[in-house]
Amino acid sequence: MTGQEIKELSLQYNLHSWSKQKSIDPIPVIGGKGIYYFDTDGNRYSDMSSQLVNLNVGHGCQPIIDAIREQAEKYCFISPAMASEPRARLAKMVIDRMPENMAKVFFTNGGADANENAIKIARLYTGRKKIFSRYRSYHGSTFGAGNLTGEPRRYPLEPGIPGFVKFFDPYLYREKIHFASEEEASDYYVSKLREQIIYEGADSVAAIVMETITGSNGVIIPPKGYLTGVRKVCDEFGIMMICDEVMAGWCRTGKMFAFENFGVKPDIVSFAKGITSGYVQLGGVAVSKEIAAYFDDHVLQCGLTYSGHPLACAAGIACLNYYDSEHILDKVAVTGKLLGEILEALKTNHKCVGDVRYIGLFSAIELVKDKQTREPLVPFGQDPTGVMKAIIKKLAARKFMTYSHENMIMVAPPLIITPEQLKEEMAKMDEVLAEVDAEL
Repeated sequence: MTGQEIKELSLQYNLHSWSKQKSIDPIPVIGGKGIYYFDTDGNRYSDMSSQLVNLNVGHGCQPIIDAIREQAEKYCFISPAMASEPRARLAKMVIDRMPENMAKVFFTNGGADANENAIKIARLYTGRKKIFSRYRSYHGSTFGAGNLTGEPRRYPLEPGIPGFVKFFDPYLYREKIHFASEEEASDYYVSKLREQIIYEGADSVAAIVMETITGSNGVIIPPKGYLTGVRKVCDEFGIMMICDEVMAGWCRTGKMFAFENFGVKPDIVSFAKGITSGYVQLGGVAVSKEIAAYFDDHVLQCGLTYSGHPLACAAGIACLNYYDSEHILDKVAVTGKLLGEILEALKTNHKCVGDVRYIGLFSAIELVKDKQTREPLVPFGQDPTGVMKAIIKKLAARKFMTYSHENMIMVAPPLIITPEQLKEEMAKMDEVLAEVDAEL
């Protein structure tokens, strides 16, 4: 098929996510290699968001492709009730990379149903019903994960499920209170959370669910002491601490898991995306030894037809081995430092850049109309004049492919990106931001 034929057929028969169907113009992709992918006309695009911050090892990773092929020649599917070598091996590999308090894994199809099952497990284990999560969060678009979500993508699911309670996470760039230090800010936010829990009835709260680092809502990195403070509150009231590592996990932040940056040990971890780098869809829930032991004598009321799918688990094994053999964490240490330096220079040099936030190869650029007032370039939750869409189109014209959310531009390239490639691509960002400056 030609590119035009692919596009027309797609638009005629596919419903495309998060879009007015008449306003989209999808690129007909024919292949990819490394940080690049190609359309049917031979154009090369730089994948500076790792697709949906999931293609950590880039396009065309041969060891993962080979692993999928080899498993397909053995068997493509077997019921989750059976013992599968790929599922058993991958579960051990996941737990081996977790803190010593973690014990077992329940595999899912992706991030949303990982979070669905994480909250179900917390409720079953604690016998409690209420679930706390944050306003500036995205945990998925299925009904349970959508009720966990705090930002506007939850609206179509409302009125929601009873028992889901929202609280605000620390967003110091937007906070009107002036704190003397990050620790002081953390103390304030944790104290307000603790007070809210008491008013909700602490003995009714099963879990606090947090993206360890808020992802698409702006790569909001918790201040010093915040996560350890939340951990103490959870311990005080017997509440499960659930870290959503769907986007931030698997080397993205310079650690295998983002929570390692903050010295905490969750009770439950949800993950997806980078475990296979998207080569086959897979997610999962890792639980502590105490929770795992509980289900030795209590029924685990969780089940999915494709839980631990053999092809997905084979891809996961190959992907985790690739992280190790290619020393991906070491590479992220180098390129992550470079990305931070480039972002800080953009913040200094461009009047439209209010803030930059980055950790490893996980970053966002926050655009403002005025640095002094910090007025966002577009109102929160909306882009009425299409300003951000226009900026993303300017980047796309230079074959720098990423996405925006509210007034933030995501920059999260594949973890295999070289320093030279990173400099080349971020020079395009510099050009586009200069154009935005001129329009202010």
